[in-house]
Amino acid sequence: MRVLVVEDEPRMASVIRRSLAKEGLAADVTARGEDCLWMAEAVEYDAIVLDVMLPGLSGFDTCRDC
Repeated sequence: MRVLVVEDEPRMASVIRRSLAKEGLAADVTARGEDCLWMAEAVEYDAIVLDVMLPGLSGFDTCRDC
């Protein structure tokens, strides 16, 4: 299973990524909504963990555009 984590706080993103890895999941991480949109087009993800308070394109707008 492949998961995309969109979190602008580096420590939180790291904790989430490590927790997913411990469960046997592959996780990619990005800090921006714009990058999330690009990555979601390029790779088939099973789930996206999305922070709503992101710099630039908000998590709500990112979700709407995905």
